[in-house]
Amino acid sequence: MPAPDLVTDELTLTGRIRTASNATFVGTIGDTAVVYKPMRGEKPLWDFPDGFLAHREVAAHLVSEVLSWDIVPRTWLREGPLGEGMVQLWQEIDPEQDPVDLVAADDVPESGWKQVLEGQDDDGRIVALVHEDTPALRRMAVFDVVVNNADRKGDHILALQDGHRHGVDHGLTFHSEHKLRTVLWGWVGETLTTEELDGVGRVREDLDGELGRQLAELLTAEEIAALTARCDRLRAAGRFPGPSGDMPAVPWPLF
Repeated sequence: MPAPDLVTDELTLTGRIRTASNATFVGTIGDTAVVYKPMRGEKPLWDFPDGFLAHREVAAHLVSEVLSWDIVPRTWLREGPLGEGMVQLWQEIDPEQDPVDLVAADDVPESGWKQVLEGQDDDGRIVALVHEDTPALRRMAVFDVVVNNADRKGDHILALQDGHRHGVDHGLTFHSEHKLRTVLWGWVGETLTTEELDGVGRVREDLDGELGRQLAELLTAEEIAALTARCDRLRAAGRFPGPSGDMPAVPWPLF
């Protein structure tokens, strides 16, 4: 049986993700499972007034492809039952793995994890927000700086059984102003690896080429200029930035 054409073959809806803030559906194209977010189901946001969130999701995938780190699952625009929208390949996660977690403050693992912050839970217990200290999550943190991700929640990190980590829900990205809100702050001030710097360099170089031409159909010129400046600053600094400005450093809720 030939593989389905993911752009033109019929998209059939099989369910809806009710916990999503915007209209989000699961479906199939042939035997391929996908997530579908129609543009008409997007709620207006005062701080992201330019363009569609679906365009930003596709733009995030394009940047991920140039980085060559397979962070964002394949994402594209196409027509669906509720009009044009973003479609993304569905990912089967391992429910036994939690790349980001809340643990008792006195129970933070001694190695393999980074602590981000402490706080009180609903029962008044002191808990710590922690995440894995792995190359896969480090690369995702670099990606989030580059795309200016304003909504890296814990549940936006998908744990695959083989240890790979995918990032999803990138509608709040590429703002021209600083908007970085993330749970992945564990490497603040640490030096970027050669691989990480090379990835940022590939994005910066391709902004003057094919990537720049593709993004021009999805983002404003001001947003692309800001993306270019972020790449330049990150390469010049050579290390993970820390929180800055008046914006909250983490999204809410955390998960």
